[in-house]
Amino acid sequence: MNRNLTICFTSDIHGYFSDMDYATGMPGTTGLSRCASSFPHDGNTLILDGGDILQGSPFAYWLSRNPVEGAKVSARVMNLAGYQFVTIGNHDFNFGRETLESYLSHLDARCVSANVEGVAGVERIAVVTLENGLRVGITGVTTHFVNLWEKPENLEGIKVHEAFPAAAAALEELKKANVDITVCIYHGGFENDLATGELLSDTGENQAYRICRELDFDILLTGHQHQAKAGLQLFGTYACQSPDRCRQYVRMDAEVPADGNVTAHSRLVDPGKPEERLAAFLAPLDAQNAVFLDQPLGELDVPLLPGDHMEMAENGSLIANFFNQVQLEASGADLSVTSLANVVKGFNKQVTIRDVVATYVFPNTLQTLEVDRRVLKAGLERCAEYFALDGSGQLQVGQSFLKPIVQHYNFDYLSGLEVTMDIRRPIGDRVTSMLYEGKELEEGRTLTLCMNNYRATGTGGYPFYAQCRLVKDQPTEISQMIIEYIDRHKHVTVDKRKWLHVVY
Repeated sequence: MNRNLTICFTSDIHGYFSDMDYATGMPGTTGLSRCASSFPHDGNTLILDGGDILQGSPFAYWLSRNPVEGAKVSARVMNLAGYQFVTIGNHDFNFGRETLESYLSHLDARCVSANVEGVAGVERIAVVTLENGLRVGITGVTTHFVNLWEKPENLEGIKVHEAFPAAAAALEELKKANVDITVCIYHGGFENDLATGELLSDTGENQAYRICRELDFDILLTGHQHQAKAGLQLFGTYACQSPDRCRQYVRMDAEVPADGNVTAHSRLVDPGKPEERLAAFLAPLDAQNAVFLDQPLGELDVPLLPGDHMEMAENGSLIANFFNQVQLEASGADLSVTSLANVVKGFNKQVTIRDVVATYVFPNTLQTLEVDRRVLKAGLERCAEYFALDGSGQLQVGQSFLKPIVQHYNFDYLSGLEVTMDIRRPIGDRVTSMLYEGKELEEGRTLTLCMNNYRATGTGGYPFYAQCRLVKDQPTEISQMIIEYIDRHKHVTVDKRKWLHVVY
């Protein structure tokens, strides 16, 4: 007799619970409420999430003012949506163990993670029997790059072990539990091109391809990369990835015949109408959040509006200049680098908290490193890879910033050093001039460079930063630094210098 399992899977919701467009303050067309309205609730359906719940939206930022209590709100939302099993995303550690445990303790769903140790409410594996008698074995793993990205105090008492061996060990446990079908929820993505098998990154941050190739889970549910992958068969494992922010969710239908040979197919489901109970719960909270977000902070001398990512990279971005001037004042460093999100809101002259948290969307803090010309050139050469020339000699985005995922956020804008790049030259030898205070920076001279803690770990193709001496570590989130900077100055004159000159 064939038995069926339906899975509804989301990942990387990032606090986008309602359909609110926080940039405009008006209802939008995405969000958990709109996805949850079409979740089926029956005895043969599992509703699962791949983590990154507690951080990432202006609503989540508002909740994080009291993160332990805010986590209870997030849990309530997930309960109303009907989740049964979740795993932990890297950003769920952003507010420390107490907040994470508050979230999990108020969650109706069970949390599975085979590689997270020291967090109350986490199970290595779980076995659930469906109404039709099907025994489903579930585990979860989180990218172990959490250890590189997260502030040490937020991981106090917590160990995040390597993802692959933890997944392998959990699979063996599930097999011993005599389950009919095995499911792994992985907060990580694919390190290989799924069409060609080409290795795109060997850092270990994403190991989904290896999990499919070397292990034999029946189903692998992935996230972290914010890409939509409806479903594919890889080495006998059926794998998919849900996009971020509940822009869609994955609905999978699996069939387990008597011989145990699992077959599955899945599709991406678009958001529908808001789920009534969720919408009713969130409406007064959104109203309170709106009052908070629309508080005026101060005034800029010019509006800071985004352009096309290539246009901003080539010609400079006043948004990036502004972020850098905030970082320079906060750190006292000689130089500053910053990056922009894949989607950039920008600022009008009159600035509100909404503008800040919708434009600087990362939960990063600020670190200052000691660097020399060699390190600076290495960083700039990585940035120079962002530029490529098409057949007509025009600039286009380089492939290393588009695969395995789109990563405009890994292009760094630098302030304090006047740089010239010649894109006609080979990759790795494109930086032709580095002027500091009007003079070519000499070999051996050391300067201080501030950047976000994510970049300071070397992530994004900058491994040499991880080897530099840490001069200063400032635990305040950069978004909060921006808010405080505008509030303090009230009338801000933005740095309008062009620091990068691109020749092609």
